Amino acid sequence: MHYVIHCLDHEGAVQKRLDHYEAHKAYLGSAKIKTIISGPLLADDEQTMIGSCFVLEAGSLEEVEAFNRADPFFKANLWAVISIRPFSKRVDNRS
Repeated sequence: MHYVIHCLDHEGAVQKRLDHYEAHKAYLGSAKIKTIISGPLLADDEQTMIGSCFVLEAGSLEEVEAFNRADPFFKANLWAVISIRPFSKRVDNRS
């Protein structure tokens, strides 16, 4: 099953995000859950990072929730809002 994690940072948290970026990147690289795609959400200026978005492949919602709680960004209290939802991929026209 696919899952989407959509997170919005606390206001003015760009430096906190940068401070924990290397640990976050290492965590994603070593995680058992398969990341389909991930990256920062951007403000309307299309430059300022304001959150995170992940599309993951995992066996259960509980597995994804545990994955999220172990993320260094979560542990640093970077995110003010976190939404985790199952996702049904219908179209992928990248071929």
